[in-house]
Amino acid sequence: MSFAHLHVHTEYSLLDGSNKIKECVARVKELGMDSVAITDHGVMFGVIDFYRAARAAGIKPILGCEVYVAPGSRFDKEAVGNGDDRYYHLVLLAENDEGYHNLMKIVSRGFTEGYYYKPRVDMEVLKEFHRGIIALSACLAGEVQKNILRGMYDEGKKAAYRYQEIFGKGNFFLELQDHGMQEQKLVNQSLLRMSRETGIDLVVTNDIHYTYAEDEKPHDMLLCIQTGKKLSDENRMRYEGGQYYIKSEEEMREIFPYAADALDNTHKIAERCNVDIEFGVTKLPQFDVPEGYTSWEYLRKLCFDGFNKHYPDDDGTLKERLEYELGVIQSMGYVDYFLIVWDFIHFAKSHDIMVGPGRGSAAGSIVAYSLGITDIDPIRYQLLFERFLNPERVSMPDIDIDFCFERRQEVIDYVVSKYGKDRVVQIVTFGTLAAKGVVRDVGRVLDMPYAKCDSIAKMIPGDLGMTLDKALKASPDLRNAYQEDDEVKYLIDMSRRLEGLPRHTSMHAAGVVISKASVDEYVPLSRAADGSITTQFTMTTLEELGLLKMDFLGLRTLTVIQNAVRLAEKTCKKTIDLYNIDYNDKNVLDAIGTGKNDGVFQLESSGMKSFMKELKPENLEDIIAGISLYRPGPMDFIPRYLKGKNDKKSITYECPQLEPILSPTYGCIVYQEQVMQIVRDLAGYTLGRSDLVRRAMSKKKGSVMEKERQNFVYGNGEEGVKGCIANGIDEKTANHIYDEMIDFAKYAFNKSHAAAYAVVSYQTAYLKYYYPVEFMAALMTSVKDNVTKVSEYIMACRQMGMKIVPPDINEGEGGFSVSGGSIRYGLSAIKSIGQSVVEEIVKERRERGEFKTLEDFVDRMSSKEVNKRTLESFIKSGAMDSLPGTRKQKFLVSAQLLDQKNKEKKNSMEGQMTMFDFVAEEEKENFQVTFPNVGEYTKDELLYFEKEMLGVYISGHPMEAYIGLWERNVTARTSDFIVDEETGEAQVRDGAIVTIGGMLTAKTVKTTRTNKMMAFVTIEDLYGSVEVLVFPRDYEKRRDLLEQDAKVFITGKASIGDDPVGKLICEQVIPFEAVPRELWLQYPDKEAYFSREQELLDLLRGYEGNDQVIIYLGKEKAKKVLPRNWNVEAKEELLDALRGKLGEKNVKVLEKTIDKVGRRG
Repeated sequence: MSFAHLHVHTEYSLLDGSNKIKECVARVKELGMDSVAITDHGVMFGVIDFYRAARAAGIKPILGCEVYVAPGSRFDKEAVGNGDDRYYHLVLLAENDEGYHNLMKIVSRGFTEGYYYKPRVDMEVLKEFHRGIIALSACLAGEVQKNILRGMYDEGKKAAYRYQEIFGKGNFFLELQDHGMQEQKLVNQSLLRMSRETGIDLVVTNDIHYTYAEDEKPHDMLLCIQTGKKLSDENRMRYEGGQYYIKSEEEMREIFPYAADALDNTHKIAERCNVDIEFGVTKLPQFDVPEGYTSWEYLRKLCFDGFNKHYPDDDGTLKERLEYELGVIQSMGYVDYFLIVWDFIHFAKSHDIMVGPGRGSAAGSIVAYSLGITDIDPIRYQLLFERFLNPERVSMPDIDIDFCFERRQEVIDYVVSKYGKDRVVQIVTFGTLAAKGVVRDVGRVLDMPYAKCDSIAKMIPGDLGMTLDKALKASPDLRNAYQEDDEVKYLIDMSRRLEGLPRHTSMHAAGVVISKASVDEYVPLSRAADGSITTQFTMTTLEELGLLKMDFLGLRTLTVIQNAVRLAEKTCKKTIDLYNIDYNDKNVLDAIGTGKNDGVFQLESSGMKSFMKELKPENLEDIIAGISLYRPGPMDFIPRYLKGKNDKKSITYECPQLEPILSPTYGCIVYQEQVMQIVRDLAGYTLGRSDLVRRAMSKKKGSVMEKERQNFVYGNGEEGVKGCIANGIDEKTANHIYDEMIDFAKYAFNKSHAAAYAVVSYQTAYLKYYYPVEFMAALMTSVKDNVTKVSEYIMACRQMGMKIVPPDINEGEGGFSVSGGSIRYGLSAIKSIGQSVVEEIVKERRERGEFKTLEDFVDRMSSKEVNKRTLESFIKSGAMDSLPGTRKQKFLVSAQLLDQKNKEKKNSMEGQMTMFDFVAEEEKENFQVTFPNVGEYTKDELLYFEKEMLGVYISGHPMEAYIGLWERNVTARTSDFIVDEETGEAQVRDGAIVTIGGMLTAKTVKTTRTNKMMAFVTIEDLYGSVEVLVFPRDYEKRRDLLEQDAKVFITGKASIGDDPVGKLICEQVIPFEAVPRELWLQYPDKEAYFSREQELLDLLRGYEGNDQVIIYLGKEKAKKVLPRNWNVEAKEELLDALRGKLGEKNVKVLEKTIDKVGRRG
């Protein structure tokens, strides 16, 4: 073969490439070629994946990029002519390692310096980094070709000479392409002429954007998905002609019979390109240690300082483990790594930034514990160092750190300032077209009806790692639809071709790379949406390249804990040290066992609450196990675990050696660490080797597992494994234990991680039990921007008997605070009140005392960020209730008062005196604003304003008066529609028929394609709100019932999909007032009733309605139902009159349920 494709876009040309790397390499091999290039638009995202896939297939990878070249300077961000003139295309290929490093720098500069619509470079960058690079003149968008098309042949020729001068003779080629376009035929003639005139060689390419010819359709759909268009749209981006696939050499020679040399040149270029990428060699930065120490000595000093503090009574055994760990760390070359981590954690702790107790396997290390990197004693919880760093498997240690959510950035900023901006960079991630999403996207592009597409997407199971092929096997509904409906078959087939393609880039939430030299020496850089610089390679690739990656995670719970402790210390006037509390406090454990765990870390999902109720934890070990078991898979073992816990006699151990390992978990294997201990203690493995067995089991590596079974049971003298039989365990038992381990190991959890998180769970439960008001205030502050969560927690507070009081300018803080045993709403949670306003108010209050009157507030604050809008927001939300006057009075005078003060200020600045300046202090009161005599807003108005300003009701709820009626008739609350982040499910199942009830707070009417009206309405109850879809048929019948503020019950079908909150599809609407009631009137006996019957009927006559009247005769124990024409409306006015005549106790109204209402709309 003497042809190679040198212009190839893969899936990482995010806008317009659907050529999957693995398929591309396989296709090239199938066509008998021995090399292929990758040249994505402006990026090198896919280079490492491509390099590995090609090498694995025995194909030579040619690493390149089709860059965007700015016509002038890369720094010019002015529009140059029309959109097409902002940049030219140019293909660059790395000839050798120097070229590869230069290519990374060129591509990085496009993002870091030249980004304008696209990442652009310029001649200056190309000159600086030209060595080791071969350039091709690209497609019709290349500078040479563009000039030819404009009829400016000589300009094109000048450009070709300029590129040849930059890259050197023999390193720049003119590129011929032919996809059947007229312009290409024209340009190719000129390029042949140019080559003859200039001596610059030609090369032939096919601009590949998809793998096979039949991928033209799915590729066209990808263009639509990425540009937000439909296939039917006229005006959209397209690749016409269907020629952008991987063609064989024969096809290429057929298209270019006149350019045999140019075809051969592709292979000559391919032979010249040889890049070797180095994997697995660590590139750790150096840590600067204090003078007089080496890194190793300094690490030892820090470790022993911490060790002596933690283990003052050690008899030497733990010191031995510390020395062993340090030895492993030194021999693996990670001394600086531990110092770097110690340093930024030390920075955080000394700056009062809360750090989590640890996460992941690092909690198993005494070194990490002694350095203060983790706060969990690995000895107490039997955590293993080898699960973290295994001397028999060289891999980068991985320490992920949780920081206080609000101050995480300060730690990252510290690391940036310490190691340099060019050495610390955040990491890219890719959003992919996953199974459900791609079906919805393709459905939209095909203009399929939403409901049909939605129902197909919902047939795809929501399991992790789900693909369409797996879904077709797993879901009979989907399989039937696929086999029986051509439209569905086409939808799924097209989606399968696009599934798994990267859709967009984003920034890893926590990952940061710290390198020993500038990051672009090792990886190309990109730019995130917010402008910050990220790597172009993902986390795993960076680790394989030997770069140090750190996870700086922001954990909201830590912020909650820190704020709760501060509030509690302020209230109780004592210091609270959460690391020295009793971790087996019966009160706290019992509270967790009640299942009322709102706000308790890891234990607040509905499933976890009921599991804790069953588990009734007795110690921290139970909570560690609970966190490990409550996941898909291990859940199957929960009954066995609970049985062992509740009936200790039922636990059996197959051999005595198992008891010390499995007794903390009642005979079940729950943790990966237990698998390692079993292999070590029963068969005499080293812990390092037992970690390799654990990995093989969890990754289901069959061949390794079978080989190790032999070693486990019978031993292996050469490899130093004793085996179970030699330890007195018979063959049958040993094999059975091995089978059990294989069963469990698939699901076994990392105990170090669970232990660290259980500590955080327990700390939150402890604070909630002993300092409930402070804890709930801190919890609500952490979610103050999420109204649904705030409403949920307000309900939880009310159920715990706590009062929520409105914000107050004289008492409140930015967040929720504690006020005399109640929770005071946070000032910054009020709409249109920024943090800066709150800070000014708190500062003013501290310096000059509380505000006395509205006028005093305006006087002191009008020059400091307070304007008409903020003042009105404070009044409406109730934040000024502590000042004289009603909310209505203050609201009416606020604007006038503000204007007056601003005028006074303006005058005094101009040196004019006001009437006020002549008046003596004591007389000033006569001049103060007098409030009009307008009383207060109605209860409903007050509530409406609270809701408007705070997003929630505080002093009451419009639904409170109906709570009995509501509870009797609903089968679901709005909060039951919220999808649990952990399980991906809501309390209400998709497709279930449920009844919700509440107040209609929003309504949007839309016209369908068939010109009918449908509505989207929001129903709010005491727990939150949910959107209801009312389709045209139902909307026509019920539109008069669906008005703003109407209080209604809606029965319908729950629709739980991929959104965080489900929806309801309306089938029936019943207004609250249509729910029948019965008015019961009690008389002592028959005689008493008949003697006063006329009087009663006269009274009822004025109150016609739907409520039935029932007479009860005490003595006879009989009831008499008045005929329907005597039905009344049981208004308060009527009830009062009846109570006056018959006595309070003898008048009762009973609410019935909505199933008593005929099925009227």
